Amino acid sequence: MNEWLPALAALAGTVAVYQGTRRFYRRFPYPITLPIVTGTITIVLFLLVMDISYSTYMSGGQWIEKLLGPAVVALALPLYKQRETVKKYAFPLTAGVTAGAVAGVLSGYVPARWLGLDDELIATVLPKSVTTPVAMDIAQTTGGIPAVAAVFVMVAGIGGVVSASYVFAFTGISQSLAKGISFGAASHAIGTAKALENSELEGTAGSVAMTLSALLLSFITPLLTAIFF
Repeated sequence: MNEWLPALAALAGTVAVYQGTRRFYRRFPYPITLPIVTGTITIVLFLLVMDISYSTYMSGGQWIEKLLGPAVVALALPLYKQRETVKKYAFPLTAGVTAGAVAGVLSGYVPARWLGLDDELIATVLPKSVTTPVAMDIAQTTGGIPAVAAVFVMVAGIGGVVSASYVFAFTGISQSLAKGISFGAASHAIGTAKALENSELEGTAGSVAMTLSALLLSFITPLLTAIFF
């Protein structure tokens, strides 16, 4: 029974932190106050202060992680409801996602090569713009470090969501389809969730972009790795 207590505490604590940070975000709706940002910081600081190991936390946190799969599958609902729009804009969606996928790889490769990182770390950072399970598989295939690839995915997702409003304002992007493609191609599931908050169409575009990006990078990344390394 005692071994269940840390797991239940971690699970309940994570849910409580999310609810609290979500209320905070509704009251102060700024990019930096997104629950994924404030919630992550809160949990990390709590674990550090209380000297709780990551493995202890994940004894309960893993159950939330397991919900990621069903949550991604649930994105099929707005996709189905907006299927006619997807058909209508099939070419812009495909072209935009392809450009985003290539840009996502190059935005990891060029700085990494410029900084003089070794091939293993470069292979690790390349799939940063796709959802975690896919990124880890790609990293393992190309000679990268799957666990570290997951960290880069989180950084890309949070960074993209936080900076999105400023980028859209600077570039003058206001169309929901374009925003959704940007979120899904650059910030995968985290971005798609944010896009879905804005509108169903934007969330649908994000879902399509996230899925197509995963498929494209599964082919593009090993190919580029073979060419550049």
